[in-house]
Amino acid sequence: MAPPRTPKLLLAACSLMLAAACGVQAPEKGAAVLGADVPAQGLAATHAEGDLAFGAAPHRFATGVTISVSPPRSFRPSASAYPQSPRAVAFGIEVTNAGDTTYRLSGLSVTGEVDGESGSVKQVVDAVQGYNGIADAGKDVAPGRSVHLNLAFAVPDQPVRLRLQVRPNPAEPVAAKYCGKV
Repeated sequence: MAPPRTPKLLLAACSLMLAAACGVQAPEKGAAVLGADVPAQGLAATHAEGDLAFGAAPHRFATGVTISVSPPRSFRPSASAYPQSPRAVAFGIEVTNAGDTTYRLSGLSVTGEVDGESGSVKQVVDAVQGYNGIADAGKDVAPGRSVHLNLAFAVPDQPVRLRLQVRPNPAEPVAAKYCGKV
């Protein structure tokens, strides 16, 4: 006789398989609040797994920092880009401090994965094309102010599912997760 929790385990296993098939990880602890403060038009762009589509409405963190990620723009990195890659995708990232205290941009964390493989995406620095990473990392963002960043990431030549996780600081328990085909 199976233990009474077998249906729960089966449901959990099916949920994980569905998440893996979509190229996403299971939600983090506290991820249920993702999208809770997103305006109604942003909810339509939210994936069922809690991921936002690139270009969706901004995500506001409990600290008041709001982050939005533009739709991707594919390009071929120049010969002086590092790391070398057959293709890269660029994003405009808008960081707005709607909180009461100054935000240090050096805390911003943007990581990515291709097709569900954690750590599989490297940031591209291509000064020729204007992708210098977080050039103003030591900059403070005063309450009510915004900063726009242009970041690029190395991806394979063929289309893939890319997922970016953005946190205002590495200790933030919840990440804004943006996902889509690039």
